[in-house]
Amino acid sequence: MKVTAQKIADLLGGTVEGNPDVMITHLAKIEEAGEGAITFLANPRYTHHVYTTGASAIVVGQSFEPDHPVKATLIRVDDPYRAFSELLEYYNESIPKKTGIEPHSFIHPSAKIGKNVYIGAFAYIDEKAVIGDNVKIFPHVYVGADVQVGEGTILYPGVKVYHDCRIGRNCIIHAGTVIGSDGFGFAPNGSDYKKIPQIGNVVIGDNVEIGANSTIDRATMGSTIIRDGVKLDNQLQVAHNVEIGENTVIAAQTGISGSTKIGRNCQIGGQVGMTGHIRVGNNVRIGAQSGIINDVEDNKVLIGSPAIDAVNFRKSSVLFKNLAELYDEIKELKRQISKGNKS
Repeated sequence: MKVTAQKIADLLGGTVEGNPDVMITHLAKIEEAGEGAITFLANPRYTHHVYTTGASAIVVGQSFEPDHPVKATLIRVDDPYRAFSELLEYYNESIPKKTGIEPHSFIHPSAKIGKNVYIGAFAYIDEKAVIGDNVKIFPHVYVGADVQVGEGTILYPGVKVYHDCRIGRNCIIHAGTVIGSDGFGFAPNGSDYKKIPQIGNVVIGDNVEIGANSTIDRATMGSTIIRDGVKLDNQLQVAHNVEIGENTVIAAQTGISGSTKIGRNCQIGGQVGMTGHIRVGNNVRIGAQSGIINDVEDNKVLIGSPAIDAVNFRKSSVLFKNLAELYDEIKELKRQISKGNKS
């Protein structure tokens, strides 16, 4: 990356204050930036760094008014955070992209490979798999028999996609994630357990991103479904026959038990646990480390384990902190009452 501040301003639809010809070579955090870097100011808590940063340029809002002289060139935009996100995307697109099929990869003769595909060394593409145009499959990825991968999707190193699964277009699946492993199905059989065959699959929609080392289990029958626009963090467990609605986001280490249905546009914090066979409505927000054991209606905001309404939880948390003191007061009142009765 080597562009002028003016070119970046043109890209972001902003205006330049300072030297429009200053050369930008990389992006950096405002507190760590040095010469040649561009950074941004979106959170007022970081305003003091504007006067001390070594960055050559700073993306700021239209309303920003410096209290002291600023050495860096300013690029004014309507929304600094969004503008910097666009700049990150521009930077990412400028990185050379891998193409072609590397030696030591295996592609079954019956597999169908699209145009402009990258397949890294030691990747394995099984029989009748269908790989769309512009797909990137990094080293040590396994794509099972009859799997379909939509155009523009990226499978990072070590991803495993079991047979019959479907992945949509423009998805990103990060390293170590497993798609389509068996659901946790066992029937009591006297003193042990008999495995229940898991004959379904996983269906992932378009524009889905799944973090590293997550597991999406295949359905016992039918499909485990991750719908369009869903964003899943690292180290999630999504059990058999779960459905996650459009544009729902779920943070790390959440576990969702079998056959639970989650609606669209939900926001679920980290380390949430959900029991099986429940329904979570649309536009629901759930705080970190909550336990969900019952159905949840649309638009609810919950926290706690078992989860309750977030407003009630916050009121209750004030009492939680004082329980020991309240207990001592109650004991003292009982003692006084008892003493009064004896007298």
